[in-house]
Amino acid sequence: MRHSRVSVSVWVVSIAVLRLWSAPCPGQRLITNPVAPEGHDPWVTQFEGVYHYCYSHKGAIWVHSGRRIENAVQFEGRQVWRPTRGLPYSRELWAPELHRLQGRWYIYVAADDGNNENHRMYVLGADSDDPAGSYTIRGKIADPSDKWAIDGTVMLHEDRLYFIWSGWEGDTNIAQNLYIALMKDPLSIDGPRSLLSKPEYDWEQIGKPLVNEGPQVLMHEGDVFVIYSASGSWTDNYCLGQLRLVGDDPLDPASWQKKNTPVFGSTATVFSPGHASFARSPDGSEDWIIYHAAKRQGSGWDRNTRMQRFTWDVEGNPCFGYPISEGVPIAAPSE
Repeated sequence: MRHSRVSVSVWVVSIAVLRLWSAPCPGQRLITNPVAPEGHDPWVTQFEGVYHYCYSHKGAIWVHSGRRIENAVQFEGRQVWRPTRGLPYSRELWAPELHRLQGRWYIYVAADDGNNENHRMYVLGADSDDPAGSYTIRGKIADPSDKWAIDGTVMLHEDRLYFIWSGWEGDTNIAQNLYIALMKDPLSIDGPRSLLSKPEYDWEQIGKPLVNEGPQVLMHEGDVFVIYSASGSWTDNYCLGQLRLVGDDPLDPASWQKKNTPVFGSTATVFSPGHASFARSPDGSEDWIIYHAAKRQGSGWDRNTRMQRFTWDVEGNPCFGYPISEGVPIAAPSE
């Protein structure tokens, strides 16, 4: 993408302002990025003062917990589920998410049989009330079309559950779109899917096939957002886009307003930031984004985990700023 001299100047000034805003005060606890040397699709959820990090590693799903975000997002957890070999969901476990729904723990994960065309979403149910305990497969979760699906997440809005995921329109890998459907319960979808977003802007169309993926729900003072990843995750141009619910029906595409520019993207020192999740600081006063980025320019899927604080603008939109460079000290989440 070309930038005018003016836009580059604004970019540099914005980074300088972000660094000034992020600069720690004397005596503050500090962290630096990356907060974990390895990481992909980092999912963090917070429950009763504890952060739970759910991730796939070595053909299994793991959960690691901690009272600080930066401590939780490490490959030091307990294995909670490993699929039996030779099944439709035995291979390629992608982007697992841990959710507390209706008083129980569930994990949603994309999996296949070794053939990417067979990737679908599956749900696991906890065998106890321990989020890091064992889980049992409860089945595939799909709308009636049963097309290719990954990166499923759950939205609770006005006492109704919705499933949001990245999928194909048909049976060929031309583009990944975002879809939404009403859920009957945490284990099943009730009704057809609706299209939320497709890669339509230039910044969403870098790399083939075209990609919208990694939808994450973000709520703030009554406003509902879906923050998603766009362009190829293997490129240096992976970034975050935004949808905002402005209507009454989440299943109606017209109820969502899509920003025509990315809300978080690469800089001269940080490449391919994406697939984020969100958490509050331990004392509840700050909002934090947890995301992965490429370890270096051109490193593709060789990634690590990072985090930084974000704020909100006067119109209620999240302000993520720019990814903070490696090794820059920032104030840790407030306790």
